[in-house]
Amino acid sequence: MEEDVGLVAIGEILVDLIGAEPAESLDSTECFCRFQGGSPANLAVNVARLGGRSALIACVGNDAFGRFLESHVAQGGVNTRWLRHEDQAPTSLVFVSRTSGTPDFQPYRGADYRITPQDVPDEAIRAAKVLHFTTWPLSMEPSRSAVISAIERAKSWGKVVSFDPNFSPKIWQNQPEALEVIREVYRSVTLTKASLVDCHRLFGPGDTPAGYIRRFHEWGAEVVLFTMGEQGSLLSQRGKAVLRLPVRPVQVVDATGAGDAFWAGFLTAWMDGKSPEECLLFAREVVEAKLRVVGPLREGLDRWKIYTQMPRPDGEFVLWDGK
Repeated sequence: MEEDVGLVAIGEILVDLIGAEPAESLDSTECFCRFQGGSPANLAVNVARLGGRSALIACVGNDAFGRFLESHVAQGGVNTRWLRHEDQAPTSLVFVSRTSGTPDFQPYRGADYRITPQDVPDEAIRAAKVLHFTTWPLSMEPSRSAVISAIERAKSWGKVVSFDPNFSPKIWQNQPEALEVIREVYRSVTLTKASLVDCHRLFGPGDTPAGYIRRFHEWGAEVVLFTMGEQGSLLSQRGKAVLRLPVRPVQVVDATGAGDAFWAGFLTAWMDGKSPEECLLFAREVVEAKLRVVGPLREGLDRWKIYTQMPRPDGEFVLWDGK
């Protein structure tokens, strides 16, 4: 089948109930506003809002929240033909604090992990340029088996496999099991984006960014993006020197979904044939736009215009000399 979908994201779609006022934790949050959430769903919508093509394989409840989510992602330009409504479980919800840092959150999981291998047909994978997933669906069955089957088929057919290892003990309490499963899936991974927070949660705080990056390469990833907050982001391609891209000053209004916006920018540029360095520069442009607004990335960004206006790689990157 000829490729007709750029990004196929598989995994959780859920309702984010984000605090209406800034607060460092949910303990001090009183009012919430409803948004479409779930990292793969956010990524698919962001790619579509950047003018790319995307589809979502996911499961929602057969309820008002499920209908809200399907309508929202469809209006965002995402192909929803593989989105299933589950009668036996409600749509998953996550309460999230509004903060400029890493948000506090509390999940209430329902339908999101009920994706089955049958929900991921061969035609969806063959239609993709990039197959993307996160840690959430790996944490429970049957979605774990669905994802593993999908990425193994994707790798065998020469597709790019993208993984966001957004591990959280609130989602996956059995950390040794998580490490074992995640290590195995990296055998099929092409691109990965990890943050310092992700690695501290998954491996513990005892290693350096270079050590975490080395581990991802040893496990199988060809290209590793590593975000470090105010210290910027690192780009590591197997066999090449690690490069650092500094952050630029930006007024942060809401950090929720920033990682999804960043990775959507990178993958969109990748599918446009840009170099890894150009992809990271574009990702920085996209995440800056996201940080300036509450909720998801806004529509109207012209990626072709941004490509022509963003700085050249040779003037922005520096060799990473950190540990």
